[in-house]
Amino acid sequence: MKTDITDLWDLSKDRMELLFQQGLEWKKRRRRGIADRPLSGKTLGLIFDKPSTRTRLSFEAAMVQLGGTPLFMGTKDTQLSRNEPVADTARMLSRYLDAVAIRTFSQDLLTEMARAADIPVINALTDRYHPCQVLSDLLTLIEVKGGYKDATIAWVGDGNNVAHSWINASAILGFSLVLACPEGYGPAQEVVEKARAQGAASIRMAGTPEEAVEGADVIYTDVWASMGQESEAAARQKAFAGYQVNGALLSRARKDAVVMHCLPAHRGEEITGEVLEGPRSVVWDQAENKLHMHKAILEALLVTWRR
Repeated sequence: MKTDITDLWDLSKDRMELLFQQGLEWKKRRRRGIADRPLSGKTLGLIFDKPSTRTRLSFEAAMVQLGGTPLFMGTKDTQLSRNEPVADTARMLSRYLDAVAIRTFSQDLLTEMARAADIPVINALTDRYHPCQVLSDLLTLIEVKGGYKDATIAWVGDGNNVAHSWINASAILGFSLVLACPEGYGPAQEVVEKARAQGAASIRMAGTPEEAVEGADVIYTDVWASMGQESEAAARQKAFAGYQVNGALLSRARKDAVVMHCLPAHRGEEITGEVLEGPRSVVWDQAENKLHMHKAILEALLVTWRR
């Protein structure tokens, strides 16, 4: 039976922990120069409707390093751009590929693709969620903090797709998440309500960034205007004044707190260059860990979880 990752609700706590363990193992093996080929003969389709650097390259590199073959197509290169039904595309892809990772705007399109496909469908980013990003972030948290169980994550900025996936992860895994977002830019209410309906008592909204980071182990931020929101950039810069992660804000967190950013970063906007390049930044580890987490995801979906 296939497993999809359309959002983090597709995964149990036990399966997430298996991915973390395997991601760390893949990282160790790569650093030792060990070449593994469990995906020999497998193909991964990458259908992207949005630009990408880290997500695309890490999926492609992960597939190649595990012995498989990635095949990239922009959405405009597919018949989806000429209104072919999503279900028809999904059925066709299932005859050619072993899995498909999709980076697009609509979560509904992704869900429809997963429903119709006979192969695993992976969310490589939608406007609603970015599950693989947060899985790799959690891998980084485990590396630098030894675990997530007693951690407090402070989210400062836009309540966007990455924030939504952090909310899902907090509800599933049980760590504390505090979000500080400007008025009108908080996470979608239905995302928060679903998390709380699952018994999550560890998610709360803070009135200010300063309140959010008090006692935090991690300060996380992201760009103020995501892809597709470029026309809102000026208004967002005004609304997000005071939500910059800088030295003054970092000083309000725990002395050993680390800073995360999923990149690309706009230095001088949501984060200062001093903090991004500083000793408490783990953003480059985050970026690298996308490779190792994507290896764990692909091997699990194509081999371990299909046995």
